[in-house]
Amino acid sequence: MIRVLVVDDDPQIRRALQINLRARDYQVDTAGTGRDALSVASAHPPDLVILDLGLPDLDGVEVIHGLRGWSDAPIIVLSGRIESLDKVAALDAGADDYVTKPFGMEELLARMRAATRRAANSDSTPSPVTTLGPITIDLGAHEVVRTSEEGSTPVRLTPTEWHLLEVLLRQPGKLLNQRYLLTEVWGSAYVNQPANLRLYMAQLRHKLEPDPSRPRYLITEPGMGYRFRPEADPPA
Repeated sequence: MIRVLVVDDDPQIRRALQINLRARDYQVDTAGTGRDALSVASAHPPDLVILDLGLPDLDGVEVIHGLRGWSDAPIIVLSGRIESLDKVAALDAGADDYVTKPFGMEELLARMRAATRRAANSDSTPSPVTTLGPITIDLGAHEVVRTSEEGSTPVRLTPTEWHLLEVLLRQPGKLLNQRYLLTEVWGSAYVNQPANLRLYMAQLRHKLEPDPSRPRYLITEPGMGYRFRPEADPPA
């Protein structure tokens, strides 16, 4: 049974999540403050944490730092804060995903399932071969092939496109913020140049997505960053 720690200062939200999650066979602990959250997590280590940022004693980002000092459990931020800086700060601190209030229960459950799948597979090496519909990406062979009724044709990627695609594919389903991607692909001197990232994401979608205007695999999370959505992951 998966143990979930729900941290929110609103008792109605805590109770609603507790009821919904227990009905789906999750084991649920709750906390209304940051200090209580760290205490409960220490006594009963969670498999997943749902965390509000606006707590009465500690900021949620401080709680993330506290948890990340010893726990690798996925952390899904559930917050009414919509500013990009708040989202980036939470992701930089170690949060795995960010859901903005008001939220749909089915969306949250889908994010939880994806996060726990990633955690379960985190000790295994990601497969070097990924399939996106008719496209097969072999990271080991540095090869992308499109298959059709006429046969297989190679898809050419630039070195920068390859680097960006590899970073995304090696962390399937995980929300990666812009600062992280810019640093990984271009270096720390480029963290304030998001136009680079937008340009290359658009180029990858043009080459890999069935409909670049409605991406299915290379997803933008407005104000937060990007994620690679594998075939098995349900849309949020």
